[in-house]
Amino acid sequence: MTAQMSVRDDFAFCEEIIKRHSKSFYYAFSRLPEEKARAVYAIYAFCRTADDSVDENRGSSAQLTALDKLTDELRRFGQKQEINHPLWRALRVVFDTYEMDFEPFYDQIKGQRMDISFSTPKTLEDVETYSYYVAGSVGRMLLPIIASGSKVDCTDAAISLGVAMQLTNILRDVGEDYREKGRIYLPAEELQRAGYRVSQLANSEITDSFIQVWEAMANRAEVLYDEFLECISNFDKDSRMPVQVSAQVYRGILTSVRQNNYDCFAQKNFVTKREMIRILTESMG
Repeated sequence: MTAQMSVRDDFAFCEEIIKRHSKSFYYAFSRLPEEKARAVYAIYAFCRTADDSVDENRGSSAQLTALDKLTDELRRFGQKQEINHPLWRALRVVFDTYEMDFEPFYDQIKGQRMDISFSTPKTLEDVETYSYYVAGSVGRMLLPIIASGSKVDCTDAAISLGVAMQLTNILRDVGEDYREKGRIYLPAEELQRAGYRVSQLANSEITDSFIQVWEAMANRAEVLYDEFLECISNFDKDSRMPVQVSAQVYRGILTSVRQNNYDCFAQKNFVTKREMIRILTESMG
């Protein structure tokens, strides 16, 4: 097998991960130039590996051990040690091609550690802090790839997009998070202020109070999406459309929840393929 074939196989491994786990991200980022798309796939595969270290291990001890292993691999990778795995070989090409920063990779792992020692956030600010580590960090990872020629610092915009997407995830998965993990990511202060009780959430009650809490977080996500879109012209020309599509598709999940009368307990809320095509067509226009 030639070195070129091996590299292609390594990136194909990463591409399969994003195809399997996030059709919306793949739909958007597969429209990048090939070199950039492959870099995004490798970064997504790293984040998925961090996430799976928590989701696929039972008990905090096993989860922490898996994250310790990933942290050690990242440290060794940073020391230019070769790790014989498709993910790390693909990332080596990415780091050799772009001016990558290690900090957001460590931040991503920190976010997964925060998830292991989870407690219901008190404030919306607490939710946003958590969201930075698990998702805003991803925006920072991607920045050297999608804004490599920018004369303007797009870091805040990239973080805003990642945080907005994580808030959207939380708002989409309220029922699933409570049902499967016993977790409430909606801020306790907002729930208390609205007079919405945990017992009501456990019973999947969609009341005016619930909608008030949901919309408070959704409106914050909308502001963050807007902050990102205001900076889109500073991203690389060949990256603007795919990144904008990813933002608009994810933002569309909020619209889907609203159209389904705020049922994020039993209803699966997503953006249809037809709607994705409409968003893509509009972004190209």
